[in-house]
Amino acid sequence: MKVAIVGGGIGGLTLAAGLHKIGMKTHVFERARSFKPLGAGLGLGSNAMLALDRIGIAADVAKFGMPLQEQRFLNGKLDVMNKIDFSLLKKKFGEETITIHRAHLHNVLFEAVDAAYVHFDKQVTDFAQHDHGVTLTFQDNVNQDFDYVIAADGIRSIFRQTLVPNSEPHFAGYTCWRGIAKNKSDVPLHISSEAWSKQGRFGWAPLHDGEVYWFACVNATENDARYAHLNQDEAARLFAHFSPAVARLICESADASFLHHDLYDIEPLDSFVYGRVILLGDAAHATTPNMGQGAGQAIEDAYELMLAIDEEASMKEALSRYNTRRVKKTKKVIQLSRQIGRAAQWQHPLLIGFRNTVLPLIPKSLLFRRLTFLFK
Repeated sequence: MKVAIVGGGIGGLTLAAGLHKIGMKTHVFERARSFKPLGAGLGLGSNAMLALDRIGIAADVAKFGMPLQEQRFLNGKLDVMNKIDFSLLKKKFGEETITIHRAHLHNVLFEAVDAAYVHFDKQVTDFAQHDHGVTLTFQDNVNQDFDYVIAADGIRSIFRQTLVPNSEPHFAGYTCWRGIAKNKSDVPLHISSEAWSKQGRFGWAPLHDGEVYWFACVNATENDARYAHLNQDEAARLFAHFSPAVARLICESADASFLHHDLYDIEPLDSFVYGRVILLGDAAHATTPNMGQGAGQAIEDAYELMLAIDEEASMKEALSRYNTRRVKKTKKVIQLSRQIGRAAQWQHPLLIGFRNTVLPLIPKSLLFRRLTFLFK
């Protein structure tokens, strides 16, 4: 059986690693001209680490990770409003929640796949399904036939937007900067924090090797010209009201890690399987980053699809199982992440007052239980 994975990001490479483990030498087609691990930082929840462990690469990922024991939610004065105890997830499910540089994660995944099966400078420009397979057309006008295609080509997936025409990315209403700076003992180890104020939101977490990953969001219009080309110093002024340490992290971020993007998600889909095309990762369920589950859900997709293909008697049964396992859960992630983002970005004084009064009253056990659906 010839299977193609389109997209060599986190989801595509994780799936390739998993399928190679069960003896299916699947080819990965990536539009980039070469392997260049880039980006800032990200979080991997215990659920994602469990999936990586079952594929057999969690230990390699963990070497570059910073285990987190706690997530703190702060108000605009940096007073703690509530916490989530990640150590309880480790105790209950056996894996850490970690932060990691995206480049380190990407590199571990790339090295877990036989390089002979990863093809660069191969952008899919068109595809056609027929009774016995899928024909892919690449930018060099080469056509190749496959029995099945796994579309892991991101939020603007050519496959999803063709098969589900009303699935255009949905702008979340805010824009975000990200970066990496040195930790000068002003960010505690093993603790991630997120501060919410009328002027915007700022989050930070320690990384491996003495660095800090941070993100900063303000409400904006889509492609807002006010924020399109700010440098580190200009962005820092938007968030300096939090503290001098916040401004420092932004100002001292290296150009290579200083990124700016509007944030998007998609409306939850009813299926990730469309004939012989299977959607995976952001192509299937792009979400805002408010739960820190974007990469984690792509990794879970890869594990569940690998396991279904390995254990079911036919590809039809495997794809049905994949749909059953993944569609409902990822829908909940998209919806809950939207809710968190809206509340975190409130600007009206009455809403902020309500949020800052109610959040400290929510039992920590309830915040913890709201995460346990990720393990079902």
